[in-house]
Amino acid sequence: MKEYAESLAEWFRDHADSAKASPMEAYMRGKFPFLGIKTPERNRLTKEFWSRHGIPAGDELLDVVKRLWSLPEREFQNVAMAFLGKHGKRAREEDIETFEELVVTKSWWDTVDYLASHTMGDHLAKYPELIPRYTERWIASENLWLRRTAILYQLRYKERTDAGRLFRYIEKCKEENEFFIRKAIGWALREYSKTDESAVRAFVDKTPLSPLSVREALKFVSR
Repeated sequence: MKEYAESLAEWFRDHADSAKASPMEAYMRGKFPFLGIKTPERNRLTKEFWSRHGIPAGDELLDVVKRLWSLPEREFQNVAMAFLGKHGKRAREEDIETFEELVVTKSWWDTVDYLASHTMGDHLAKYPELIPRYTERWIASENLWLRRTAILYQLRYKERTDAGRLFRYIEKCKEENEFFIRKAIGWALREYSKTDESAVRAFVDKTPLSPLSVREALKFVSR
C-alpha cells in the first residue's frame, strides 16, 4: 500500500494552500504543520481520491492509515481517520492494538476525541470482552490521552453506558489539574445526562469535581 499512500499524499500536496496553513497551525498551537486544506475541501478531495483509486480493506487499509499517520502535516491524520471510518464493522479484535498506537502517537484532542468516541467506542461495543483488559489499563496510565480515552469511549453509548464504570473512572481522575481530563469528565457526564439526568446530578452532587467539569456536566441538566 506504499504507492497508494504516496499517491494520496501527492494528491493532497498538489492542493496545499500556504495562506490558509498559517492560521490553521496557530489554532492548533503550532503543534503540527498544515497543508492549509480545510475540512470541507479535505473531505471532497478524499472522496474524489476514493472514487478514482478505491478504498483498501483489512490489513491494507490499516497499513495506509499508519503510513498517513507518519506524515507530518495534520491533514493526513484527519484523512487517516476517514479511512478508519470505513474500516468500522470489518475490524478484528486484535486491531485495538493499532487503534491504541494511534491514540498515543501525534496526540492532541482532534485525533484522540475521534479515536476514543468513534473508533475505540465502536470497537469495544463490538468486542466488549476487551473492555476490562484495556480500559482498566488506560485509566491507570501515565499517558493523559489514554486516560481521556477511558473516560470518553462510552460517549455515544447512551442506554448502553456502563455508568458504574464511567463514574469509577471519573473518581480516579477527579483531582487532576489537567485541562483535557477535566474537560473529558464534564463532556462524558453531559452526554450521559441526556440518558439519565438523575444519575448524573446525584453523582455531581456527591463528588468533588473541578468547576470546569461541573459546568460542562450540568449544561443540559434542568436546574
